[in-house]
Amino acid sequence: MNRRSARAPRLLTVLALAAALLAGTAPWAGPAAAAGKPTVTLSKSQAGTGGSITVKGADWRPNALLMMLICGQSSPARGVIGGTNSCANADGLAVTTGADGTFSKKLAVAEPPKACPCVVHVATVTGEKAQVDAEFKVAGHPVKPLPRSSGDGQLSMVTDTRLDGSSGLLTWFGAPPSRTFTFTVGNVGSAPVKNPVFQVGTSHGVFAPQWEEQQWRGTIGPGRKARIELPVELTAGAHGSYLVSLKYGGKVLAEQPWGVGRPWGVTLFWILLCVVVPAAVFRIGMAVVDRLRPRDRHAPGRHRGSQRLAELTVRMPRLKLPQQEPKPAGPPANGTGPASDTTTTLPWFTPDTDPGLPAAGQLSAPPDSPTTKGNT
Repeated sequence: MNRRSARAPRLLTVLALAAALLAGTAPWAGPAAAAGKPTVTLSKSQAGTGGSITVKGADWRPNALLMMLICGQSSPARGVIGGTNSCANADGLAVTTGADGTFSKKLAVAEPPKACPCVVHVATVTGEKAQVDAEFKVAGHPVKPLPRSSGDGQLSMVTDTRLDGSSGLLTWFGAPPSRTFTFTVGNVGSAPVKNPVFQVGTSHGVFAPQWEEQQWRGTIGPGRKARIELPVELTAGAHGSYLVSLKYGGKVLAEQPWGVGRPWGVTLFWILLCVVVPAAVFRIGMAVVDRLRPRDRHAPGRHRGSQRLAELTVRMPRLKLPQQEPKPAGPPANGTGPASDTTTTLPWFTPDTDPGLPAAGQLSAPPDSPTTKGNT
């Protein structure tokens, strides 16, 4: 009996240690075991413009990129009513969570464009969407009541989602491509939805979509459908594969691929520019060299000299031929008829002044030829 009573405490101690290991101290139980919804805590619940607060978060996705903003016209229950247009976007900060999903960052206090109630809005930038709003008061900022809720109205995607439109000639030369995102939504709630605000995002490749808020003017009654058209525009010179996404109420309702062709007109323009500009510069340079090159007036140039010679030749006055006196008719050479004078003279020489013949009556003997030396 004594031995059994001594072994009982030892057995209880071993069982207690095993229970403690299984409860959370075991080596396979890491920090990821305490996974839950993301949370945000603030070091101060109120601060004025120019001050700062420390924002801490836990249970976020590890190594996630977050954006922190101070937004007006918001509440933790209803979120940011006016979207990012109600936030101080210029004073926002980005923070990356650690491997355990926690973060701590100082945020400068700035007045949002909308009146309070205000919140510190923390949301993921890439990957799976998650957001948390922590109540915060900006000292000295005006406070207005929140607009009435639209009730239990809820929009959901129905059918017929497409991108309407085509690229024109200007798009071929680098103008921003644009389309109209057309879709049909239905109100599956019990209250009407008035002037809903959608978020349209465009993403290229592996990059995150760039969201832009667009408000549709109209009311969708409960159980009704509405055809909605929202414009979508890319940056100038954009080309490749894009994805257009539609989000409402923090949920992505539809995605539509968009293939944008390359603006070959821009490439053609640069090719022509590389050909035309050097040719024009060469022509201008040759003209300048031709202007500055020294010339001899007596020695005509290669091009203009020949032109001047041609002008002189054309402008020379005509020489009048002297009138020929008729010769007396002599006996015919062959005795058959009168002799005909078929000899023609050059226009500037007369028969009596021909330099090649001696004058009449002045014929003389040829001059003595010089003596040549010979063998003596």
